[in-house]
Amino acid sequence: MLRENLALLALGANLSCWAGPPEAAVRVALGRLGAEGLGLRAVSRFWRTPAHPAGSGPDYVNAAAVVAAGAMSPEAVLAALHRVEADLGRVRDGTRWGARVIDLDLLAMGAEVRPDAATQDRWRALPAAAQAQVAPDRLILPHPRLQDRGFVLAPLAEIAPGWVHPRLGQGVAAMLAALGPEGLAGMAPEGGRAQV
Repeated sequence: MLRENLALLALGANLSCWAGPPEAAVRVALGRLGAEGLGLRAVSRFWRTPAHPAGSGPDYVNAAAVVAAGAMSPEAVLAALHRVEADLGRVRDGTRWGARVIDLDLLAMGAEVRPDAATQDRWRALPAAAQAQVAPDRLILPHPRLQDRGFVLAPLAEIAPGWVHPRLGQGVAAMLAALGPEGLAGMAPEGGRAQV
């Protein structure tokens, strides 16, 4: 039997592109995952969220997805996500936390920790000021900021409530609750499930 090798993704956009407004870019990105060998298994509602950091641009449209990656490695999944971003016009210029026509993040692949526990812990503990200045030179799994971001956790809670962070030992609902109301300030779901 083919192993599904499930990956958790975060999707977001706050600038228009050739596909249309941010909502359209996220829909197109979701639709292109299959061509990259990623089988869509679940998609959250779209969420309207303030740009991060506050005041850095227009509101985002965010969502989360679960995809089956088959035999793909985490690095191959990330490369596939980067190809979808490039197809939609994203240019990776090193800007941290800026406005984006599309942003696709690999949050986790099961309980995998990459490249190792110590590196994941170090990046997760990085102070906010340093986070804005430096980017990892390799894939870190789980994504080192996912537990800090309501715009990731709220959509993720809709589709992967049972996922547990392998280093923190906390489920998605517990991480979301730990953010408190301020972690969800200005966020609102946009209705029904995303139509791809």
